Amino acid sequence: MISILALGSRGDVQPFISLGKALQAAGRRVRLVSLVSYEPMAREAGLSFHSVQGDAEVLVQLAAQGGFFSGSSNLIRVWRALQGSYGQLAASLPEEIERLDDTELLLNQLPAHLFGPELSEHLGIRWAVVSVIPLTRSRHRPLIGFPSWPGWLPGYNTLTYRLGEQIGWQLFRKGVNRLRERWGLPRQSFWGPYEAIQHQRVPVICGYSPIVSPPAPDWGDHIHLTGWWLPQEPTWKPPNDLVRFLEAGSPPVFVGFGSMPLPYAGATAELVIEAARLAGVRLILHSGWGGMGRHLAFLPPTVYRLDYAPYGWLFPRMAAIVHHGGSGTTGFALHSGVPSVVVPFAFDQFYWGKRTEELSAGPPPLPFRELTSVKLADQIAAALSDPLLRSGAREIGAALQKEDGLSKASQIILNL
Repeated sequence: MISILALGSRGDVQPFISLGKALQAAGRRVRLVSLVSYEPMAREAGLSFHSVQGDAEVLVQLAAQGGFFSGSSNLIRVWRALQGSYGQLAASLPEEIERLDDTELLLNQLPAHLFGPELSEHLGIRWAVVSVIPLTRSRHRPLIGFPSWPGWLPGYNTLTYRLGEQIGWQLFRKGVNRLRERWGLPRQSFWGPYEAIQHQRVPVICGYSPIVSPPAPDWGDHIHLTGWWLPQEPTWKPPNDLVRFLEAGSPPVFVGFGSMPLPYAGATAELVIEAARLAGVRLILHSGWGGMGRHLAFLPPTVYRLDYAPYGWLFPRMAAIVHHGGSGTTGFALHSGVPSVVVPFAFDQFYWGKRTEELSAGPPPLPFRELTSVKLADQIAAALSDPLLRSGAREIGAALQKEDGLSKASQIILNL
């Protein structure tokens, strides 16, 4: 049995369901260990499922209330936001992990590699880190979320990774050590297992493209960049009203912020609709977890409110894509060959927004905290009218479409 530990928003977890499905197609039994909210998705993909108590949307909302999505670089504020949300899992998660004693191979997405060493030692099995964002230590660049300008200071880049590790580790340190004591394992030190993980060269399998985020020069051959693990839904059929909207005029612009919480969802929807009017474009308004546009009594005929459509089907049909910059959404947007406007909220979203700009697949990112209808309209207009952005998006899309991240990742895992 391969157990995949994965927590977070839908965009955080869905790639690992796709990975599990690919591994199962290759003949392995796979179990997803995640928040109970994702059980239907895992079961539909044919995976076994082991639940972790907690509601994904509630955890994201709690993190938002603590200021995690404010774009702040204040580490104390980030720590408190995580402590008030994911820190609530510290009591129950060790007990959930304890029940995975039939695991033969562990794939661990949990922040700061939590519980990977414990299960590996206790069961005598191999484990690997799996991730859809670049988190592996490097002397050449800081951890995403940290400013790059102090990189000239000796040791700064390495320090950022150690700080990031400690933010996750200290939330769960006591729970991890309680579990180790029950299993008869020596306690981890105050600083955690990270030097040992580096020394052991634990495999790291990254579900994003090396074309978009190249490997750091000091990464070893135990770190694998495979391409994105994008879910496919070939049997999905679009609703008739969506088809009619798409056929009724020029390709629309998609605007959606995925699982990002929106404290003023109605006002945000009105801002986006006004931006589309100023830019002279038709609009697909994706509600997402924030509920954008869900409570508006009236929408103009140039706007379609969308609850759900697979991005792999929808994005190539758009004129431009405005999104929050999550790793998976960025992968879909870049694969589509359509220009993107990234509106980042927090953490790695700023990184993917900057990479989209550097690849000439979109204009400079527009942080959500700076969003206005005029600024968004200007960015949409740039994405639609700049020939360099349109050709850049087509080129990166063509290159990414040649990758098969799921097949490559599956082969690496099967050879562990």
